[in-house]
Amino acid sequence: MNSIPYIPGLDDVPAKKSSVSSLDGEQGILAYRGYRIEELASQSNFEETAWLLLYGELPTKVQLKNFKQAIRTSMKLSADLVKVLKSLPKNTHPMKVLQVAVASAALKPVSVAKYQKDPATTKIIEQQCIAYLGIVGAIVAGWQRVRQGKAVLPPKSNWSFAQNFYYQMFGRASTEAETRMVDSCLVLHAEHTMNASTFATMVCGSTLAELPFVVATGVGTLAGPLHGGANERVIHMLHSIKGVALVRDYIKNKLEKKEVIWGMGHREYKVKDPRAKVLQKLLVEFEESKGRKPPKDFLIALEVEKVCEELLGHKGVFPNVDFYSGILYRELGIPIDQYTPIFAVSRIAGWLAHWREQIVDNRIFRPTQLYQGSSIRNYSSIAQRS
Repeated sequence: MNSIPYIPGLDDVPAKKSSVSSLDGEQGILAYRGYRIEELASQSNFEETAWLLLYGELPTKVQLKNFKQAIRTSMKLSADLVKVLKSLPKNTHPMKVLQVAVASAALKPVSVAKYQKDPATTKIIEQQCIAYLGIVGAIVAGWQRVRQGKAVLPPKSNWSFAQNFYYQMFGRASTEAETRMVDSCLVLHAEHTMNASTFATMVCGSTLAELPFVVATGVGTLAGPLHGGANERVIHMLHSIKGVALVRDYIKNKLEKKEVIWGMGHREYKVKDPRAKVLQKLLVEFEESKGRKPPKDFLIALEVEKVCEELLGHKGVFPNVDFYSGILYRELGIPIDQYTPIFAVSRIAGWLAHWREQIVDNRIFRPTQLYQGSSIRNYSSIAQRS
């Protein structure tokens, strides 16, 4: 037993076989079902990308139309789920709200073990997957309304997911530039191979737990600052740096103290995260569409990237997806504590795709451990202990 190597964080240990996405960290390539994310972010949309992740191929026109309609229908929250949101303290963090609400969704109990073995069960599970694509977004937007004391809004017919999500959060129609920004962000965050939250949903799913438990597990894992919560930390970091001229001293001080520089570095990438490149370009284009100069935080971020590349580039430390996403969300008017929930709105597509793969050929996860405690010993009564 002691000859088994211990690998902290299961680094590079394969957890499953998958055809959902691929990643080349040396070249900086991320692809969904063979399609590079740069191409999907510029030409596709969230619904089409979600279909691709779930079913392996791009949809036909009819398939996409029906898929969009099904997701749009599920973006209307039930009265009971709205009551759940209204029952929570208004200062509750949106990720905690999301975990409670997704676990509370009134889905029909179903035997996951019968997936692809019983046609009726398979149909129900497929419908639940599609429903959750809409429910998660509606919960995040709905909580923003509830905590402001405003009414939860139903989706608009014939609007896209990105348009409805923006409308249900802010109560107004998004511009073409805002819609594209939301759509592109959702596409970029939809999937990323075997990340922490996806692995957590796999472990939960391998027990044949029903879908609400699986999604709630993913949400809880995504909330951590070393995963989805990092985008919030990036914004707080950039706010704490009062000007571009102060960046170098800030970074050097952080490195001397061996503290985290949020949004920098990724276990999988030895070059700049391809998603960060797309987000950076999107942000510049968005500001140009508004006729505005780049915001102060963006200029500080550019300098942070420059200094970190100089000091840490030889170690393969470059911006990851969290580095620019928060700035972009802020420019859309989204509150900081909603950044990670929006990550979940997107990543649910990847979770569902991997979950469906898992339960088709399931084996419960049961890793071993390397025991380092006491050898077997005899129990002594309380009277015998000094």
